[in-house]
Amino acid sequence: MKNLLIITALILMPLSVFSQQSNHKNPLPLAKYNDNVNLPLTAKERAQIIEAFGDSADKMVFSNPHRLKSIKHILRNRVKVKLITDKNETKPCPMLSDVTNSEDLDSRNNKPFDLDSFNPLKYDFNFHSRSASMYQVDNTNYYIIINSQYQ
Repeated sequence: MKNLLIITALILMPLSVFSQQSNHKNPLPLAKYNDNVNLPLTAKERAQIIEAFGDSADKMVFSNPHRLKSIKHILRNRVKVKLITDKNETKPCPMLSDVTNSEDLDSRNNKPFDLDSFNPLKYDFNFHSRSASMYQVDNTNYYIIINSQYQ
């Protein structure tokens, strides 16, 4: 009987040690903000926020200092639109029309891309990704590059 208990303990011990191993993932680093996010909103940025959030802009953005800082960081530092005409510099990436949930998609497809009126907040980009992402504006040589907030 004593031998049976010892054998059972020897069989179960490795299983219990194995089950106690933890699967710790690397924690997210803190987001890095540039100093320019401490400056007040420009008229264009305020208009972009209102356009994207509508009647909820005051409640969701303007009254939430951390969210406002994050959105300033997106608009000022993380989203870049680049015209790439050299085919060697391009790589396959999703089209801009693939990432939007906006209701006015059909009306936008009929208009040419206008860099001055482009509002990244209206699109369903993954702004909280650990890595950068790139999208091609449909039927153009414009590429939208979204840098990670951790870079």
